Amino acid sequence: MVLLTKKHVDEVIVIDDGSKDHTSEIANLAGAKVIRHPFNKGKGAALKSGFEAARRADIIITLDGDGQHDPDEIPKLLEPIMKGVSDVVIGSRYINGNRKNTPLYRRAGQIVLDWITNKISGLHIKDTQSGFRAFSRHAVPVFSFSQKGMAIESEMLMDASRAYLRINEVEIAVKYYEDKLTLNLVLKGLNILFSLIFIATNPFRPGGLFHDNNWR
Repeated sequence: MVLLTKKHVDEVIVIDDGSKDHTSEIANLAGAKVIRHPFNKGKGAALKSGFEAARRADIIITLDGDGQHDPDEIPKLLEPIMKGVSDVVIGSRYINGNRKNTPLYRRAGQIVLDWITNKISGLHIKDTQSGFRAFSRHAVPVFSFSQKGMAIESEMLMDASRAYLRINEVEIAVKYYEDKLTLNLVLKGLNILFSLIFIATNPFRPGGLFHDNNWR
């Protein structure tokens, strides 16, 4: 994964979020800059560490570490930013109805999360939960990173919408290595759902339903 990604970027940063395997050693040997959390802090915390480490980059690309994203598609996400037409680019699994690679149980949960995220943010994103994204340098300061867990994908879109950033989607492929519903996946989905409900119903939290940008 690191070697494939290095073909398209100047630097690869791997966030080892408290793993108990040899992630750090392997990534380091492959030429990545490795930031290791002493214990698992969650995806939101991992992204925050990554963005802080890449704060001088002109464009930041994020990919999930489980191999589901193809680094050779990075140029697709870079292009709209390099052309000056986008601030944030989402690698979408669902443009043009491309849903054949997504297991039904995953898609059912994602539809709910997509609807809630779009309702809160006022956006119309087809794949709000995609972790394959690109960000221009000037977009980075708008992100609050208050969500430490999996709800970070939705929160970043809410932050981007509130800042009136230009958000586009480009079509990507995806590979899944789990082919059945597990308790862990259910718990992850519920955690995101409850986090979004909290954001939506908290009148004092930027991005909540009482924020005046939500229904534009």
